[in-house]
Amino acid sequence: MPCVFVRLAGCGVGCAYCDTAYAQSGGEAMSIEAIRKQCAVWPSRLVEITGGEPLEQDATPALAQAFLDAGYTVLCETSGTLPIGVLPKAVVKIMDLKCPGSGVCDKNDWSNIDALSPRDEVKFVIGDRRDYEWSCDTLRAYTLDKRCHAVLFAPVFGILDLRVLAEWLVAEDVPARLQVQMHKYIWPGVQRGV
Repeated sequence: MPCVFVRLAGCGVGCAYCDTAYAQSGGEAMSIEAIRKQCAVWPSRLVEITGGEPLEQDATPALAQAFLDAGYTVLCETSGTLPIGVLPKAVVKIMDLKCPGSGVCDKNDWSNIDALSPRDEVKFVIGDRRDYEWSCDTLRAYTLDKRCHAVLFAPVFGILDLRVLAEWLVAEDVPARLQVQMHKYIWPGVQRGV
């Protein structure tokens, strides 16, 4: 399903495998209405607010509400290092839990787990077997597959082979979905605007 991405600038998390370093700073200041109008040129009524770290922007909850008020389904992909409860309840949260290989595992805000709703998703970006085992342990310890709509296991692109992660998931019957950044396969080498 086509989705319009709104990528907000600013991120102080510092993941070792960051694939959007260009979004850590800079960007173009825009009003909420200007952002909404720019997205309205696309036929999709599905919008994902991402970053950087979108919750570093004070106006993110209001931006999400503006899209909801305009009839959009709104997703917000966040690092899980800041409180997700500030977002409107109708927003689908896609929350990372940072694995040890990210170098920022200590920044996870574990209280966010209690703020998850049955329509939200939890994502683990996995770089190696250690990250995978940590993710499986965390999934089980917090019964994440029972708390939210989906648990996603995504390989660090260019580090962990997609097939290897798929084989681990199948062999161990983990209640998680394999997540693929499709745009990196459809438009290889294009990092922005897809």
